Amino acid sequence: MNAEIKELIDELFEKHILSKEGFRKLIDQRDEEAAEYLFEKARLVQKQVFGNTVYIRGIVEFSSYCKSNCLYCGIRRDNLKAQRYRLSEEDILACCRQGHDFGFRTFVLQSGEDLFYTDEMLCHLIRSIKKEMPDSAVTLSIGEKTREQYQMYYDAGADRYLLRHETASPALYAKLHPADQTLVNRMRCLQDLKEIGYQVGAGMMIQPPGQKTEDLVADLYYLKDLQPDMIGIGPFIPHHDTPFRNEPAGSSELSLYMIGILRLMFPKALLPATTALGTIDQKGREKGILAGANVIMPNLSPKAVRGKYLLYNNKICTGEDASLCSACISNRMRSIGYETVISRGDAPGKMPHF
Repeated sequence: MNAEIKELIDELFEKHILSKEGFRKLIDQRDEEAAEYLFEKARLVQKQVFGNTVYIRGIVEFSSYCKSNCLYCGIRRDNLKAQRYRLSEEDILACCRQGHDFGFRTFVLQSGEDLFYTDEMLCHLIRSIKKEMPDSAVTLSIGEKTREQYQMYYDAGADRYLLRHETASPALYAKLHPADQTLVNRMRCLQDLKEIGYQVGAGMMIQPPGQKTEDLVADLYYLKDLQPDMIGIGPFIPHHDTPFRNEPAGSSELSLYMIGILRLMFPKALLPATTALGTIDQKGREKGILAGANVIMPNLSPKAVRGKYLLYNNKICTGEDASLCSACISNRMRSIGYETVISRGDAPGKMPHF
C-alpha cells in the first residue's frame, strides 16, 4: 500500500467522502495491504455504531414471475426455461409466522415484477401481516411502481422498500436493460419512496459486463446524494439462460473492498453481506461482515419453491429448511465474533430503523 492510498482511506474515515479522482485512485490502486487497512477502519466504525451485532432480516421470495427483461436476470420475462411459481397470501403469511416464531421481526417480501398481485392484494397482505404481527416491520422488494402505488402500500403499513439502482451510469444501465427500462425511472422510484417516508434501500452490482471504475464512482456519488438507509451490493453472477451467460462473474475481492468504502461513507447505514457474495465465495458472508457489513438475510421461503427463484447460477441456501438456515447463519457469525439480532432494530439514536 502506497502512502497516498493510506491517506485516502484516512480521509474517507474522517470526512466520509473523497473527490471523484480520490475514489478512482482508491479503487484502481488497491492491493491486499490497502484492503486490510480499509477493513480495519471499517470494523472500527461498524463497532462504534453497532457493536458486534449482525441484524437478521427474513426474506420471503413469493413469486418468480416478472414482466421486466433485465439482461442479467434468471427470472427475466423472456427466459422460457425459468421455473415459475406464485405463493398465495396464506402461503406468505405462513412463512412470516414461522419467521416470527424464530424471533424475526422484519420480513422482506421479494418477487419479480409480477402483475398478478394487484395493489388491493398487496395492501391486504401488508395489513394482514401488521395485524397478526404488529411488532414486525414489512419491507417490500417488488420493483418499479408509480408514486401512487408506493403511497398505497405505505398507507397499508409497509415500512421499508428495497430497490437497487443497479448502476448510476446511464450508458451502463442501458447495456444491462432493454430500452423500456430506464435509469431515469429507477431513480424517480427511489426519490418517490424517500419523499413518501419509506426507509429506503438502494445499491449496485459489482463488475457486471462493461462496468468501469468511473461507473462505481458515479454510484458512490449517487448514494451520497440519496442517503439510503440500506445499501445492498454484490458481485454480478451470470445465469446460464440469459444473454450474459458467458460473461465472467464479478469478484468477491472488489465487492468486499466496496463494502469497506461504503461503511466509511455511511457509518449508520445497514450493509448486507449478500447471498450473491456467499455464492461466489464460500466464506463470503463472513468476509462481508469483517469488511464492514452488518446484515444477513436468511430465506424464509418454502423449501419446495426456494430453488426456483434463481436470479443467477448456483445460488446458495436453496435446499435448507428455514430453521436450519437461520441457525447456520447464527453459528457462522458467532465463529467470527459477532452475535445475530432478530429484532426490528428500532432503538432510537443509535441505529437506522431498517
